[in-house]
Amino acid sequence: MTSPSRQRRDRGGLESEVLAILAGTPGPLTPGEVAQRLAPPPAYTTVMTVLSRLHDKGAVSRVRSGRAYAYSFQRDEAARRAAQMRNLLGEGQDRARVLAQFVGELSEQDEALLQRLLRESGGT
Repeated sequence: MTSPSRQRRDRGGLESEVLAILAGTPGPLTPGEVAQRLAPPPAYTTVMTVLSRLHDKGAVSRVRSGRAYAYSFQRDEAARRAAQMRNLLGEGQDRARVLAQFVGELSEQDEALLQRLLRESGGT
């Protein structure tokens, strides 16, 4: 049961607040640092869960900071989309089949672009 002094956030409200905090901060923040900036401060584990889910969605990046992670807002749309693609690819058991299907459905122009990018990155 929630005490009258604690306010409930709207659905998705905490996620939006966390993203706003990270977007307004120049460097990465740990879950504890994010929690300190929220009013009222939620439980540490709640903030960890929100940050983990945002990372899975590609909205934030993370780096090790001692025993925890420190999170940063993904400012670049291409980086966000790439993270989403990596996460989707990582969910399946048959990565080769998924990649083959993806490549098989590319337009000729996109396939040529992908081949060029792979050559430039040393991937082929």
